[in-house]
Amino acid sequence: MAHVTIEYVIMIPLLLLQVFLFPLTASWLMDIWVNSRRTLALQDAASHLASTLQQLYLTLNHVTVPSEKVTYSPELPQLIEDFPYKANATLRTVLNPDLNSTKALELMVRLMGTSNKVTTTVLLGPNVEWQESVFVSNSTHASLTAEKFNGTISLRFEG
Repeated sequence: MAHVTIEYVIMIPLLLLQVFLFPLTASWLMDIWVNSRRTLALQDAASHLASTLQQLYLTLNHVTVPSEKVTYSPELPQLIEDFPYKANATLRTVLNPDLNSTKALELMVRLMGTSNKVTTTVLLGPNVEWQESVFVSNSTHASLTAEKFNGTISLRFEG
């Protein structure tokens, strides 16, 4: 009889620990997996936006292109796992501004309603301007606009 009592004393706390520990661990691992999946989808959207802005800039930067305005609606999902996302950008000079240096556009994309956010950077030329604007994914007018005037290319989000 003493052996059965010792077994219960040892096994019951272990069983109770398993009842609570396994579900908590599974929940914790699923949260990490969902967060990683959202961040990856958000990074994909940010890279697509950055690449599109760079392509618009490079297209209008050619000497054969006169003053022009181009608006492009990127083929991005409106929602990532039922959450809309917002993007904004800041333009900064990479090297000395006196040397007519390259500029970098840093995009920050945030998944609204969550803590997920990513940043990506795209290099542009010295003749670029960024107009402060916000890209909202679930807007019906969400687009990118590039306008060339007097050799300067102005970029912004619409919608």
